[in-house]
Amino acid sequence: MDWDDVRVFLAVARHGSLRAAGRALGLSQPTIGRRLAAFEATFGGPTLFDRLPEGLRLNAAGDALMPVAEELESAALALERRRAAASPALSGTVRVSVGEWGGGFLARHLGQSGETGLPPTLTLELVESWETANLARRDADLALRHGIPEGGNLYVSKVGVIACAVYRRSNGEDRDPLRNAGWVTYPEEHSHLISARWVDEQMRATEGRVALRASTLPLRAAAIRAGIGVGLLPCYAGDADPLLERVTPAVTELGAEYWVIVHHDLRRAACVRAVIDWIRRLFDEHRDELAGTATQPAKALAAE
Repeated sequence: MDWDDVRVFLAVARHGSLRAAGRALGLSQPTIGRRLAAFEATFGGPTLFDRLPEGLRLNAAGDALMPVAEELESAALALERRRAAASPALSGTVRVSVGEWGGGFLARHLGQSGETGLPPTLTLELVESWETANLARRDADLALRHGIPEGGNLYVSKVGVIACAVYRRSNGEDRDPLRNAGWVTYPEEHSHLISARWVDEQMRATEGRVALRASTLPLRAAAIRAGIGVGLLPCYAGDADPLLERVTPAVTELGAEYWVIVHHDLRRAACVRAVIDWIRRLFDEHRDELAGTATQPAKALAAE
């Protein structure tokens, strides 16, 4: 039995279709189909899934195999993590799971070289997601997040804080920038976020309105820069933009503590350790910029 076939079986069981399993594993749909057929053949034929119009669903025989396949997966991944940790090589790709604020900050500094930069033999892969990756399954090698996961054999270390404030396009006006303002905010599916709820509260308090909903930080920043409305941005992005001005102090209740999270087995892998050290240096060197205290904005509310 080929371990890769077991991985395909698990991916199809978890995602419900050949196409979705292929996306998860980085394989083509025909390859997924061939490997699944090979795995099922070892059990006497296509007997592990019900083929339905909406996709593939485990039947009783497949359900019975899941716990055993997951035990095999857990053991194989543990071996892979320990193999990676034992390698002294500072080369290859390190996959980092990030949110949009943390990922945007890292991306701004990828061009640094020398002692403050990443080793040139390493390739960084930034994967933006609203959910922390499953580090036990190697969905990512490490994560940079503003929350601590519950449980898991994980090493967690705080690296710093990213502050945010409200910005608008610079226009030289002195009037209250928030009264009856249009807001650039999050889409409805992100309304559960603390920052989205804060914007809703501000709109109610200042009789504001939604000028635009946008799902990503670059889209919201571009809209604010174009003068569509005011909106929340991380201070490292808003303060550095010559077309923007800050119109509130850093929003204390939205300041996010950021943590590096890595599986204990991978914590001392040379390539992973190099990326963790790089992230630490960036947060240390840009601490004031991240906190929104590096420069005094040209425009601010009197309350600041």
